[in-house]
Amino acid sequence: MKKDVMIVTGAGQISMAIARRTGYGKKILLGDKNMENAKAVADIMNKAGFDVEPFEMDMASRESIQAMAARATELGKVKALVCGAGVSPSQAPIEVILKVDLYGTAVLMEEVGKVIEKGGVGVIISSQSGHRMPALTPKEDRALAMTPTEELLSLDFLQPDKIRDTLHAYQLAKRCNEKRTMYEAVHWGERGARINDIAPGIIVTPLAIDEFNGPRGEFYKNMFAKCPAGRPGTADEVADVAELLMSERAQFITGATFLVDGGATASYYYGPLQPRG
Repeated sequence: MKKDVMIVTGAGQISMAIARRTGYGKKILLGDKNMENAKAVADIMNKAGFDVEPFEMDMASRESIQAMAARATELGKVKALVCGAGVSPSQAPIEVILKVDLYGTAVLMEEVGKVIEKGGVGVIISSQSGHRMPALTPKEDRALAMTPTEELLSLDFLQPDKIRDTLHAYQLAKRCNEKRTMYEAVHWGERGARINDIAPGIIVTPLAIDEFNGPRGEFYKNMFAKCPAGRPGTADEVADVAELLMSERAQFITGATFLVDGGATASYYYGPLQPRG
């Protein structure tokens, strides 16, 4: 008998923590652009008793995402999605951040939304960065949420000459993730499925370490030092929230974003992290 299938994108620490917490008894299809990374994580999990198949996929390509969704349906009924794939402001230029983190995540929600089974659930990993920029206009928010995916990157305010730097591009992408999750929750609901977003703060992962050693390293270290928690978080603390959202205890939660940032956003607006001037 075929197992229910969990699609996981991004062979990173957060994806793996969530998959380990919620993927037992399921067939886990683990996608990553770097097949060696996917194989390494699959090997770790398979040796711990999970059932993981690595899959080479590119979040910047609709065809690649469609191929992964098709493979998932071959394996069984698609009942879960964990999207942890993405690039950081120190890892890629503006155009790549928008193509992967913004466009790719929107396409992934859309394509998996076509095959998700009744009772299925998805979790998108965005970032607190989506809360760290001035409010967009209602028209811009609506455009991020509802513009057809193939037209997203043509939006006027997403043109590279309108974006200050890679951090600004990342913030826009993560704002889009949250708005798109709300929009897709409506469509997933038509299939009897749910989807939510988690916006982590500074979580100790290889990606975060890249940031600590990058041009904004002192900024990030200051951020977790002055947040109420006084420290960075761990992937397992993100998985704690994902475990709830993907469980039957969260049947009334869909289209929502959960900040898991140790209070850094609160401190940014109302505490010692407030911008000067």
